[in-house]
Amino acid sequence: MNIGIDLGSRAIKMAVLHNGELANSKVVESSFEPHKQAAEMVSPYRSFPVVATGYGRHLAQKHFAQQVITEIKAHALGARYFYPECRAIIDVGGQDSKVISLDKNGRVAQFQMNDKCAAGTGRFLEIMAASLGYSLEEFAAAAKLSTENIPINSMCAVFAESEVVSLRNRGHAAEDIARAIHLAIAERLTSMLERIGIDGDIVFSGGVAKNSFLPSILASKLGREVHIPAQPELVGAIGAALHLHSPKSTLAV
Repeated sequence: MNIGIDLGSRAIKMAVLHNGELANSKVVESSFEPHKQAAEMVSPYRSFPVVATGYGRHLAQKHFAQQVITEIKAHALGARYFYPECRAIIDVGGQDSKVISLDKNGRVAQFQMNDKCAAGTGRFLEIMAASLGYSLEEFAAAAKLSTENIPINSMCAVFAESEVVSLRNRGHAAEDIARAIHLAIAERLTSMLERIGIDGDIVFSGGVAKNSFLPSILASKLGREVHIPAQPELVGAIGAALHLHSPKSTLAV
């Protein structure tokens, strides 16, 4: 068995592979001491190698993991596990968003990462949903009800929240604002993808891929299908588990 653990900013994800198949998985919300949570999650598999990825990977290696792998490599391996022809990855997590292009052999060719602000991340969606009085599920559902195209000028979480309040005060419906926010995020991600180049299948990984509206907007803007794994939040953990038997990437990321 190979064990992968992804210590993300908002959640910890574990994947257990046996003979190349996903045998077990677990996702928990991250707490103040994520390495202790992660160690408890992998404790039933002490006799097997553990590879860690995510924000807390080095802390995991200090305490229990045998190896670490960057999120870029982990999502490249994980995306190919679900879609062997994958050539581009959109990964939107709790605190960052990234796009990755792969060569025909599945090695990382280029990537772009937004980790300096909350814009376009899971946290950004949470803040925007709360500002409109929605849960995340209601937020996406409301956006699907609108056909309006209201521009959102700021993608900074602080200023965008003020802009949402201003739009409400001008009489715009909540569902129209919800759609506008999703469109702004899709525009940002599309621009990032275009900068690294798109050639082949696109996979959307990370917890935000479970949003019921954003993937369809991205597909429309890109003019091609955006594939979503059955468990997109596990892509990084699965990639970490696969790392022991994978070829090295062409980029030192």
